[in-house]
Formats: sequence, C-alpha cells, structure tokens
Amino acid sequence: MAFTSLAFLALVGAALAVYSLAPRRLRWGVLLLASLTFYWLGGRWTVGYVFYTAGTVYLSGLALGRLNRLRREAPPEERKAVAARCKKQRRLVVLWACLLNFGLLYFLKYWNFTAEMLQPLLDRLGAGGQLPVSHLLLPLGISFFMFQSVGYVIDVYRDKYPPERNFGKLLLFVSFFPQVVQGPISRYDQLAPQLYQGRDLDWDQLKYGIQLALWGYFKKLVIADRAAVLVETVMGDPWSYGGAVQAAGVFFYCIQLYGDFSGGIDITRGVAQMFGIQMAENFRRPLFSTSLTDFWRRWHITLGAWMRDYLFYPMSLSKPLGRLGKWTRRHIGGTLGKIIPTSLATFSIYFVIGIWHGANWRYIAYGFWNGALITLALLMAPWFAAWKRALRIDDRAAWYKVFQVLRTCFLVFLGRYLTRAPRLLTALWMIKETFLHPQLSDLWNGTMLTLGLTGFDIGVILAGMAVVVAVEWYQERGGQVRLTLERQSFFVQWLAIAVPLAVLFCLGILRGEYISSGFIYQQF
Repeated sequence: MAFTSLAFLALVGAALAVYSLAPRRLRWGVLLLASLTFYWLGGRWTVGYVFYTAGTVYLSGLALGRLNRLRREAPPEERKAVAARCKKQRRLVVLWACLLNFGLLYFLKYWNFTAEMLQPLLDRLGAGGQLPVSHLLLPLGISFFMFQSVGYVIDVYRDKYPPERNFGKLLLFVSFFPQVVQGPISRYDQLAPQLYQGRDLDWDQLKYGIQLALWGYFKKLVIADRAAVLVETVMGDPWSYGGAVQAAGVFFYCIQLYGDFSGGIDITRGVAQMFGIQMAENFRRPLFSTSLTDFWRRWHITLGAWMRDYLFYPMSLSKPLGRLGKWTRRHIGGTLGKIIPTSLATFSIYFVIGIWHGANWRYIAYGFWNGALITLALLMAPWFAAWKRALRIDDRAAWYKVFQVLRTCFLVFLGRYLTRAPRLLTALWMIKETFLHPQLSDLWNGTMLTLGLTGFDIGVILAGMAVVVAVEWYQERGGQVRLTLERQSFFVQWLAIAVPLAVLFCLGILRGEYISSGFIYQQF
C-alpha cells in the first residue's frame, strides 16, 4: 500500500477514528491492527516475515532478560562465576538472533548476487551443476524492521532496558505502519513507550502532523515523481546521450532521491504525530553539509546512528583493533599510524552501508567511495590546516562555508553515478563522458525537452527545490517554521495547509498522465 494512495489515507483516517474512541489501554492494539492491515494490503503473505522477526527477537529478549536477572541476583560469592557463565550464553543468544534475521535478509536480498558470482568459478573448476536462485518476493522495508529489531536485542543484551514480555506490543514496535516502508530505524526506548501509552488525540499535534505530511507529499508528488520521468529516460539508455545530459540525469536523480526519501520520512513522521507519537529525525538539512562526514551525520541519521552504535564503536573498541592501533603507532607513527585502525572500522561501516543499498558491485563501490574520501580527509587534515593558516582562511567566513557546501555537494553528486547507473562499469563510463565528452550544447538545443518533461515541468522541479532550499536555509540559520506559524493568526495557520493542498492537486495529482512512483527505499 503506497503512502500516496487513497487507501493509505483511508487507513490513517479510520485508525485515527477508532484510536480516539478506544479505551486508552487498548489503543496500542488499534495501532497494531492498522499496522498489520497496512502490511497485509501491501504485501499479503509477506507479513509473515514481520511475525518471524518479531518472534525471534521476542524469544531472544526473554532469554537475555532471564540471564541478566540471574547475573544481577546471584549471591556475592558466586557473582563473578555466574557473570562469566551468563556472558557466554548472552553472546550466544545475540549471535543466534543476528544469524536468524540477517541470515534471512542475506538469503532474500543477496543470495542471487552471490550465486551469480560463484557460478563462473564452479564452472571453471568443473564442479558442474547450477546454483539455485531465490524467487521469493522481497518484503517491504525488510532491512528497516530487521535492523530496528536486532538493535532491540543488542540493547537488552547491554541491559539498557528489560525485555518486552507482551508479544503483541513487541510486534507493534517491529511493524508500526508509518515507518515500515522506509524507516526511520527507531530505538525501542524512544518509540515503544509512545506506542503503548494510548495518548489522547491532541488538536495541535493533529494539525502539526498534517502540515508535516503535506510538506512530505509536496516533495514526493510535485518534485520527486516529476524528476523520476527524466531520470528513468536518461538512465534507461545513457548510451544515447552525451555527458552533459547524463550529468543532468544524475543531477535530477539527486533531486528525486532527496524529495522521495526525505518526503517519505516527513509523511511517516507527520502521520505518527497525528497519533501524538514523535518519530526520530532522519534528515537534518543535508543540503548544507560542509563535508562528507557532516553529510552522513545529516542524511539518513538513524541508519548512521545504528551503524555507529552497533558496529563502529564495538569494532573500534575491540581487542584486535586495539592491538593493531598500538602496533601502527609504534611502527608507522604520524597521522597514518593513528588513523589506520579507525579507518579500517570506517571502511567496514561504509561497505555495509553500500551493500545495504542493494546487491550490486556499484553499491559496494559506493561504500568504498565514501570510506576512501573520509579516510583521505582524516589523513590530509594536518596539511589542510597548514594551508588554511598559510592562506589566512577563516573557517567562519561566509564564502568559505559556501565553498565547503559546494565541494560536498559535488562529491555527493559523483557518488550518485554509482548508485543510479545500471552497472558499475556504466557508472564509470558515464563519469568519463561527463568530463571528457560533455556535449554542453545538448543542455540548450532542445535535447532536454525530449526526455519526457516539458519546460514547465522542469521549471516546477527547480522552483520546488528552491522552496525546499529556502525553508532549510531558514532552519539552518536557527529559524523554526512551526514556531513562526504558531505566532500567526488562525487563518494563516490553516492557509499553511490549504496552499500545499492546492499545489499538490494542481501540480501533482491532477497533472496530465500522473502516475506516482513507488518510494525508492521501500525495497531496502
């Protein structure tokens, strides 16, 4: 079920009505029913994967809770031995929870890619036979709810909070319908209490939720879905165009991706807020990032936070990397000796982030591209600082901030060739064509108007992005859109809802031959 469908809006309306009428202690059940209905209508029997993940983490959580309790309640004279025994068992439980979930994720999402790589090797070795491939349907947002669920298990292992003993409530945490399509990846202690409290509907929260959702629909329907037409045309056959048009295709893909993903998250957070539930922030104005590291702090924040807390820190603080760090500082020294262990962890994280996007060599290359640039920035940091001192560059100067933002946007733009081109070699060829054979005249000789969009459509996309940039620039400077609206009259506040609605209908839903595309991240 698409967020842009009337069925979704009807489900939200019905859920709000039933939620407001239900006794407070049963309202979490209304959210669970709405969530399972959403998933059933969107994927039918794939709802079984949600039950599978919820079941594995539920049992794992109970086992970890029992072991944590045994460790805490052990007599003082036995506490050390009991803690050592429980530690091994707790690690085994977490290992099984990870294998059961990430193993299934690997089979559904990556096994065919692995078989495709291994088959030529087996043929060369004369092993014979054909490796089987999976034809199972990939569930909606599978990696989102699996990452979120495994995070819950790890937090219980760390004794951050006790396990949830009500399976229905844990199932709701795993399957909460606004976030199941594309996140954000929530933490149990942040989201679960809000789901279970059964809050009364609040008129202000309802209004705020509608405004935020409309902002998301504007990004998705007016900007992203329009840009998708040009992107599909160029990327479907990049060999028919010169480098400038290919670059334009990647540029509009950047617009599509941001409008699609951030717009979808705004819809998610807006719908949740209608129920009085505050979802985790997933975007913090990444268009104004001053470095690639800053970009990843602002883009898909909850994925980065998950990788940081559950992969990067455990890896960086592990004994093997600790020993390696001592060796490199002693035998290599300097900046390189200091950053090698951290860089290995960084490369590992960005490899996971790359392959998380999909089973393809271009995604792996995308992960290494980001890891290499961030590592290079760390390595070159002393030289950069020396150059800035020699040139008397003030980090706080406005022109330097603009330079940093434009530099970061350019690096992100280059990375998007890897994530959108049909294949890795095609992406590299397109980058070469962009810089060596641009054919710049294609940008103004009418070629751009043969890519599926009219001049009016391109103008709407660029004007829409100008609005997005202006709003985010206002927020970047400390402005608060919601607080500003609150200071206005009742008429102006509701105008902030009526105007986006009119724009959505006129420039989005009612435009000629309108077909809403699915969310890019929904199959991740």
